[in-house]
Amino acid sequence: MQTIILGSTNKAKLAAVRRVFTDAKIESISAPSNVSAQPFTDEETLEGAINRAGFCQKQKQGSIGIGLEGGIMTINGQYYLCNWGALVDPSGRIFHAGGARILLPDSIVKALETGEELGDIMAKLTEKHDIRHHQGTIGILTNNLVNREAMFTHVVKLLKGQYLQSLSL
Repeated sequence: MQTIILGSTNKAKLAAVRRVFTDAKIESISAPSNVSAQPFTDEETLEGAINRAGFCQKQKQGSIGIGLEGGIMTINGQYYLCNWGALVDPSGRIFHAGGARILLPDSIVKALETGEELGDIMAKLTEKHDIRHHQGTIGILTNNLVNREAMFTHVVKLLKGQYLQSLSL
């Protein structure tokens, strides 16, 4: 049985990995992203995912490491929620994929520009705690039509699909 080590103890991220890798042993650990607490570019968000995945893969020989990272990116001065994932296989190959983008409202952008993290902003706006572990910002902004688990499940499917395809090439 393949061991997957996820570089997060976040409930939504863990549920996404469990949903996709149903035939694997899944471990969840805290892994460093080595990027800002609130990544502000696609590049930084992806770098955090790769760093987490690489850290995890090195924890157990023969394992697969997965890193999932949420962040913010901009296009033409507009702020968007983004998410990236990375998978490092037992031989050290890195696969990565990005997911959904959604425009952030001005009220959230103004708070981000003061240095607050998105999760903290959303907790204040909604008066709900642990949003990161449940619906996430994406769930709030889409009226729960897409939640954080679903958003990361899509990315994890892209990662697994790339990895499996690479085994047959």
